[in-house]
Amino acid sequence: MGSNWPRVIVHVDMDAFFAAVEQLLHPEWKGKPVIVGADPRGGRGRGVVSTASYEARRYGIHSAMPISQAYRLCPQGIYVRPHGEVYAEYSRRIMTLLTDFTPYIQAVSIDEAFLDVTRSVHLFGDIEPLALEVKRRIFQETRLTASIGVAPSKSVAKMASDFRKPDGLTIVPPEKVPSFLDPLPVRKIWGVGEKTYRQLHRLGIETIGQLRRFPRQVLRQTLGRMGEHLYRMARGEDNRAVQPEDDIKSVSHEITFETDETRPEMLENVLLNLSEKVGRRLRKYGLKGKTIRLKLRFADFSTYTRSHTLTHHTHLTEEIYAVGRQLLIGFRELPHPVRLIGIGVSQLVDEQGVQLSMWDIENEKKLRLEKIMDELQDKYGALALTHAQTLVVKHNRKGKG
Repeated sequence: MGSNWPRVIVHVDMDAFFAAVEQLLHPEWKGKPVIVGADPRGGRGRGVVSTASYEARRYGIHSAMPISQAYRLCPQGIYVRPHGEVYAEYSRRIMTLLTDFTPYIQAVSIDEAFLDVTRSVHLFGDIEPLALEVKRRIFQETRLTASIGVAPSKSVAKMASDFRKPDGLTIVPPEKVPSFLDPLPVRKIWGVGEKTYRQLHRLGIETIGQLRRFPRQVLRQTLGRMGEHLYRMARGEDNRAVQPEDDIKSVSHEITFETDETRPEMLENVLLNLSEKVGRRLRKYGLKGKTIRLKLRFADFSTYTRSHTLTHHTHLTEEIYAVGRQLLIGFRELPHPVRLIGIGVSQLVDEQGVQLSMWDIENEKKLRLEKIMDELQDKYGALALTHAQTLVVKHNRKGKG
């Protein structure tokens, strides 16, 4: 390793992960377009594409695309509902083997992770042998391929891993960062969404090189703090550390209705069902939160969120639902039917670190009951014991969890 590397950051990104796992489990699907996501129902389905195999991507299908549009592009594709537990098991195996290369690992999603290998490169001789060994081990133990980027920073490593997909390896030494970044579309920068891209487009900025040469002051005036962030990203200036234990920031659940929903009582029933799931996960993780957020997407695809912050931390289903219901009432004057509804809890803390309050004492009995429900559901399934109102949801709701 050259002495000019201040840090060696590796970004591991599994190739079309969900679809690749499905092809692995179904060898007859190898080489065929596989689309993991909602049921397309012959082109009338709701929901979106989760992952598309590279064969499916040749038809223009990509993640987050409406499943109905994907079906129109490739009706002959193999459409599969996600198998979350299977993917999670493969992810655990991959993350475990990565610890053989460094203890500094930050999993940022189920199928990608950052590694800081600055202190362990010498064990493998150099950067390229280490990266090739990571790829070899992943394939040896899972029969899945990964694309890897290596760079002095997280942002450049992430762009490098996307450079030669699938099964790629791109190493960007510090002195090559400008020449690597300059020709890339500005959309490749971490954090540039549709709104920011439109603002950059109006400034005549399409590539990272154009962004790098743009006056810093103008970027600040036009985009505020984001302008400063983009100025630094275009130069590969990113000192963010790999965080081995990236804390959970929020817990949430949402569903997309197959038929747009207008009935207030059904929206409330679904909201209670989602609140049960959120509360159960919080209790499982030993977490409590203060801010409860409701999310609604309407038939015209407009999306709104409203939140309320409590004076105390909670992981009680009943309280999460009560706040969510009040937030829902505030939406009722809006004219469009509801396409999606979701509830989430943030400002999380470890329940062991929260000082016992009068609220905890008064709700101790409710908490005991909810933990009993959690245990029974874990043992006998989700319908073993539940809030009575959610049984209406189980039988009447058409949607996806």
